[in-house]
Amino acid sequence: MIELNFDKMGGLLPAVVQDYETGEVLMLAFMDQEAWENTLSTGLASYHSRTRNELWVKGKTSGNVQHVKEIRIDCDDDTVLLKVEQVGGAACHTGHRSCFYKKIEGNEIRVIGKPVFDPREVYK
Repeated sequence: MIELNFDKMGGLLPAVVQDYETGEVLMLAFMDQEAWENTLSTGLASYHSRTRNELWVKGKTSGNVQHVKEIRIDCDDDTVLLKVEQVGGAACHTGHRSCFYKKIEGNEIRVIGKPVFDPREVYK
């Protein structure tokens, strides 16, 4: 079994998520031991929901699952990089492809792109 260091952040590790083909950063989430083991056993990106304090299988509600294609671990064994195939075109719960859809330009925030889906319809 692969041992990661979950001690530094109270049982959580940051997980950076990239599109496998383009390298675009889609999101940042957190994994606990359960999410890590679920990801390894199913091949679906799974995280720890800090809001709900439970296992979160990405896309379970929306259908926008993330098939893990490659996993990398940093030098301290306390951060994970997941390279995924993003099903459905949107990683963000707001409907945007990436959670990083806000760009700083001077003193302004500009929204990049348009949502792929309407979250009010998906998360009724």
